Amino acid sequence: MRFFLVSFFSMCICLIINGQESNLVSGYVLTSDTKEPIADGLITFEGSATSIKTDQVGFFEISIFNSGNFILNITASGYLVKRIPIFLEDSRIDLGNILLERDIAYDQTDNLVTLTDAEFSDEESSMVTSGLLQATRDVFLRRAAFDFGQAFFRVRGYDSRNGTVMINGLPMNKLFDGRPQWNNWGGLNDVTRNQEYSNGLDPSGYTFGGILGNTNLDTRPSGLRPGFRFSASASNRTYAGRLMATYTSPTKSNGLKYTISSSRRWAKEGYIDGTLYDAYSVFGALEYQIDAKNSLMATAIWASNRRGRSAAITEEVQELVGNGYNPYWGIQNGEIRNSRERKIAEPMFMLNHYFESDKFSLNSGISYQSGIHSKSRLGYYNAPNPDPVYYRYLPSFYINSPIGANFISADMARLGFLENPQMRWEAIYAANFNDKAAYVLYDDVVEDDQLTVNSVGNIKFSDPIKMNVGLSFKQLRSDNYAKIKDLFGADFHEDIDPFSNTANNLDESSDRYENDIFNYHYTLTADYWNVFSQLEYSHKKWRAFMAAQFSSSVYQRNGLFKNERYIDNSQGKSASLTFSNFGYKGGLSYQITGRHWLSVNGAMVERPAVIQNAFVNPRENNDVVPNLQSETVTSTDINYFIRLPKLTGRLTGFYTRFQHTTDVNYFYVDAGVGSDFVQEVITDLDKLHMGTELGLEYEVSSSVKLSAVAALGKYLYASDPNVTINFDTAGAEEDLINLEGVKDLGIAKIKDYKLAQGPQKAFAVGIEYRDPKYWWVGGTANYLANNYANISMITRTPSFYIDPETGQAFPDATEENVARLLKQERLDNFYLLNLVGGKSWLKKGKYISVFASINNVFDTVFRTGGYEQSRNGNYGQLKQDNLSGNPSFAPKYWYGYGRTYFLNVAYSF
Repeated sequence: MRFFLVSFFSMCICLIINGQESNLVSGYVLTSDTKEPIADGLITFEGSATSIKTDQVGFFEISIFNSGNFILNITASGYLVKRIPIFLEDSRIDLGNILLERDIAYDQTDNLVTLTDAEFSDEESSMVTSGLLQATRDVFLRRAAFDFGQAFFRVRGYDSRNGTVMINGLPMNKLFDGRPQWNNWGGLNDVTRNQEYSNGLDPSGYTFGGILGNTNLDTRPSGLRPGFRFSASASNRTYAGRLMATYTSPTKSNGLKYTISSSRRWAKEGYIDGTLYDAYSVFGALEYQIDAKNSLMATAIWASNRRGRSAAITEEVQELVGNGYNPYWGIQNGEIRNSRERKIAEPMFMLNHYFESDKFSLNSGISYQSGIHSKSRLGYYNAPNPDPVYYRYLPSFYINSPIGANFISADMARLGFLENPQMRWEAIYAANFNDKAAYVLYDDVVEDDQLTVNSVGNIKFSDPIKMNVGLSFKQLRSDNYAKIKDLFGADFHEDIDPFSNTANNLDESSDRYENDIFNYHYTLTADYWNVFSQLEYSHKKWRAFMAAQFSSSVYQRNGLFKNERYIDNSQGKSASLTFSNFGYKGGLSYQITGRHWLSVNGAMVERPAVIQNAFVNPRENNDVVPNLQSETVTSTDINYFIRLPKLTGRLTGFYTRFQHTTDVNYFYVDAGVGSDFVQEVITDLDKLHMGTELGLEYEVSSSVKLSAVAALGKYLYASDPNVTINFDTAGAEEDLINLEGVKDLGIAKIKDYKLAQGPQKAFAVGIEYRDPKYWWVGGTANYLANNYANISMITRTPSFYIDPETGQAFPDATEENVARLLKQERLDNFYLLNLVGGKSWLKKGKYISVFASINNVFDTVFRTGGYEQSRNGNYGQLKQDNLSGNPSFAPKYWYGYGRTYFLNVAYSF
C-alpha cells in the first residue's frame, strides 16, 4: 500500500507542474583524428540530471532551465572526456564541431579486471567491490578500484551485495548471497566496457538499486565500435597469459548488427603457489533495428572459469615458508595438483526489446541461466589429517603442550615441515590400499537454473520531470550435492558419518563410487518479485528525486536424502519462508553556481535475509534460523561537488546502519582424527558504517594532472547479537566447549569491536603525464591503515568464562584479563607505490596500443585480512595456548601480492 501511495503521489506531481523556458545547447561530436561522428556519446551538465546522447551523425541538442556558469561534459567510450565551460542566459548556443581525442589509457580497465579476478579467487574475499566501479570517472572511486583494490579496500566498508549489477537492464545479483558473480562474464572486457554507473544513493534509470551504487553493462552492438580488435596480455597475478578477440559488424542495410567476442586466460600457477588458472569465454549478440523506435537483441554468454584456491595461514607458517605459501597443493607425477579447485560455468541467454521515443523509453528483457559452481575438497575418514599445516604437525603444538614445552620435538616438527611443506599425494594413494577409501576427493556442487524477467520504463512528462517504473521477477531452482571425484585407487567409499556411525542416506546403499552423489543432496527454490517507481524533478538550481520499491521473496528447501541423524527433518520440503519488504530513498541537490553544488540523499530499505543465511544446516535438515527477520538498512550521505575548468572534486560524508542482520558461518572443529562440521548462527546483529570521502583532481597543464584522495571510515559492530552453535554429532566437540547438538550461547559482547571490512583509512596522491605524441605515464603513492582481523564470536559469549571440568567460572577470568586476551588485532599499516603507462599509434586507420602497470613496486609484504580461530572456546584454553607467544590456534591471515605486473598489447582496425 505504501508503494502505491508513493507512485500515485508521484503521478499527481507530474500532472500539476507546468513547463518552463529553457536554454538550448547544440553541437556535433566527432573524432579528432578522422573527423568521424561519434554516436551514443553522453552529454550532461555537471550538477544537473539533464542528459542526452548523440545521434548517428554525432549531433546533440540539450536543454537546461538554469542560468549562469556551467561545465558541459561530453563522454564517449574510448575517448577522453571533454569539459567545456559555458555561460547560459536564456539563449541558444551552437558549439559547432566538438573533437574528442582517443583515450590512450583506455586499456587501463584491463588492469582493473585483473584486480577483480584476484579478489574473487576465494569465497573468503568475495565481498570486495572494485569490480562495480569500472564505469565511473569519479577520481575517488577510480583510486578505490585501481589502487586501493589490491589491498581489498571496500568503499564505505560495504560488500558487493549492496550494489546492483545489471547486463542490458537485467539484474545479475544472485539470490543465494545477494552478490554479483563477476566470473559469469569474466574475460569479456571488450563487450562490457559500455557501462552506466550511479554512485551510492544517486538515482538510477534502471533500478531502485543498492546503497553502494548501480552498474548497467550495455552490450548492444550498436554501442560498440565497428571492426576487429585483438589483444594479448601477460601478467604474474591470477593468470600468466590472456588472448582476446572481438569483432563488431557495421550496421547492415537491413538493420542487423552483431558482435562476437572470445577470450582465453591461463596459468600453471598464479602469484600464490599452486593456484592454476584455466578460463575461456565466448560472447555473441545480434541486434535488429526494426524501425526508428524499436529494436530487438539476442545475447549469449558462456564463461568457464577453473582455478586453484589458496588458504589463509598463521604467522608461524608465514615465517617458515613465506607469504606466497599455499598448503592446498602438492606434486603428483611431476605436475602441480591442487586439492581445492573451484569451477564456475553458468552460461546465460538473453532476449531484449528496446523502445525509444522522445517522451518514453522501455527496456524489457528475459534471461535464462543454467550451470554449475563447484568447489573440490579432500575428505578423510578414520585417517590422519592430510593438511600439511594441521596444528599437530607444526612446532607450536609441542611448545604449547599441556605437559610442558618439548623444544626437541618442536625442532623436529619444524625440519619435517620444511622438508615436506606440501600435500603428499603419494601418501594418500598409499593409505587407500584397502577396498574402502580412507581419503576421498569430492566436489561440493551447486547446479542453478534461474529465470529472470525485467521491464523498465522511462517517462519524460516535460523537460524538468522524469519518472522511472520497473518490474522484475526471478525464479531459482538450485540443486546442491556432494559428488565423488577421485577415490585414489580404493574401490568404494562408505557414506557413513565417522563420529556417530550414522548413515547420510538411509534410502540407498552406503557404498558409493566415483561420480556418485553422497554425503548430502537437497534443492533450494526461490521466487523473487520487485517493483519500483522513481520520480525526478529539476527546477532552476534545485533537483530532487524520490523512489520507492516493494519486494516479495519466498524460499524453500527440499531434502532428497534421509539422514539418519535427522530422520524426521532431513527429507522432504521445509516450511516456506516468505518476506515482504519496502524500500524508500530520496535526494535533494542545490546548485550554488553551475560549478559548485550540494546534495543530500537518504534511504530506508528493508531487505530479506539471503538464502545463505536462512537455513541453519541445509545440507542435512530443514531447520530454519530461529527468529529470522528482514534486515533494515538506513543510510544517508551529504556531498559537495566542485567542477572548475582545472579542478574537479567531491567531498562526501556518509552514515549507514544495518539492523537485524543474520549470519550463518560454517567451520570445522578438529578432534584428533577427522573433524566435525559446525554451524554458528548469529542473529539480531547491527553494524554501523560512517566516514568521509575526498577526491580531488587538478589539471596543471594539458599534459600534467595531479590527484589526491582520502577515505576516513569507522566501521564497527553496533549491537550485542545472540549466538547459537549447532553440532552435527555429539562427542566431536569436546575440545571446544562440551556442547551437545544445539546450544544457545547467549549474547556475544562485541559492540564497538571493529568490522573486518578492509582498511578503514586510505590515502593516495597521484601524478599523470600525457604527451601530445600519444604516450603517457602515471604513478600513485598509497597509504592504507586501520585494517582489523575478524573476531571470534563464541569467545565473546558467557560460555567463554566457564571451566568445562568444574562448570564454574575460571577464577582468574577477570574483566581485565579477558579484555587483554580478547583485544582485537589491528593489522599493520602499509604503503604501496603503483606505476602505469602506455603508448598508442594510429596508422592508416589501424590502432595499436600498449599498456603496462607495476603494482606494489617496492614489493611490500602486507596482510589484507585475517580472522581469529574459534578452536579455543574458553578462557583456560585460550590463555594456555597464548602463554608461549606462538599459539597453535593463532589468527590466520591473507597476504597481499608483492610486486606484480600487467602488460597488454591491442590491435584494432
